[in-house]
Amino acid sequence: MANLVTSLCCVVLAAVVVAYAQRRSQLVARNQYERMGSDVTMQCGSLDNNTSVSWKVNGTDVKAQHRLEGPRLILTQVDLGHNGLYSCFQNPHGERRDTILLHIGIPPREPTVTCRSNTYPKGFYCSWHQLHPTYIPTTFEVDVQHNQRLLDVQKDAVHKNRCHVRFPEVFSSFPYKVNVTAVNSLGKAFTTISFEESSIVKPDPPERVTATPIRFNPRRLEVSWHSPATWPDIDNFPLKYFLRYRPLIREQWQHVELSDSTSHTITDAYAGKEYIIQVAAKDTEIGTWSDWSVAVHATPWIEDPLPITSTTEVDVSTEAKTSPLPSSNAPQKAEAPVGRAARVLTFCSPLLLGMLLLFM
Repeated sequence: MANLVTSLCCVVLAAVVVAYAQRRSQLVARNQYERMGSDVTMQCGSLDNNTSVSWKVNGTDVKAQHRLEGPRLILTQVDLGHNGLYSCFQNPHGERRDTILLHIGIPPREPTVTCRSNTYPKGFYCSWHQLHPTYIPTTFEVDVQHNQRLLDVQKDAVHKNRCHVRFPEVFSSFPYKVNVTAVNSLGKAFTTISFEESSIVKPDPPERVTATPIRFNPRRLEVSWHSPATWPDIDNFPLKYFLRYRPLIREQWQHVELSDSTSHTITDAYAGKEYIIQVAAKDTEIGTWSDWSVAVHATPWIEDPLPITSTTEVDVSTEAKTSPLPSSNAPQKAEAPVGRAARVLTFCSPLLLGMLLLFM
């Protein structure tokens, strides 16, 4: 009897688990991807063609142009506005029977692929992108071949559309072949490029560029820089450099190409004019020039001007020695000094006459 009860309990439990799983599968939304501009049909679970259902999108009635055919909802000429969570309910009790997450997008087109070696001779990297959005998740498959051999490809940890490949050998005459395939739920497209090792070598720009004026030299600037830190073997694979500079008042650049030196003295700068300076790098034998470095600004040495007495101080000193102008309330002008002497002479004349008569 105990075994019979145990068996019955197991059967009931199994039935409950199956029922719960079926119910759970109905509640979990399934993804449906459709092409933009097409007509879309969504089927409500596995209901019969004669079953009557109602539909909702994101919890509200479907307002977009559509029609119903039994358990199917048909949307016409869909666009991104049709994206959403669609649910169907069986009439007349309104029991939910299915949930569909609709994604509208387009198939991928051929990706644009470029490859470059900024760590020569260590390896190179390839990057790719879609010129047009697909609006739905799109992945990329990459394979690289050299001399009929498939090479290991490492995805970049930061840039999702980039991979790294090590050179299997240096100075190889065999070309490299890179294939990138874009894949999503609506289709796939691929691009294949081929190149020789020497054609993709391009260093990063020089770093820590500085420009310093030279004392007592009003037409000189001392420029220095460091090779890019990503270039792994500067001794065996040296770089040459290209310097350009111009005063801010002019648009035309002046250029100097240098062998392997990481400094240069500009000797023809305009005195007192601010300059903008940049440097590029290139392998001495193969590849192309790097991009320009971050621009730096510098002005040649300017002699300190000699101290000059202010004209204001001279004016103040002069004014201190000059009598102030009379105010409007000042008295009338004093009589001329000649008039005062005449009056003194007139007063003293009788005395002089008397003394003259005594001596006669």
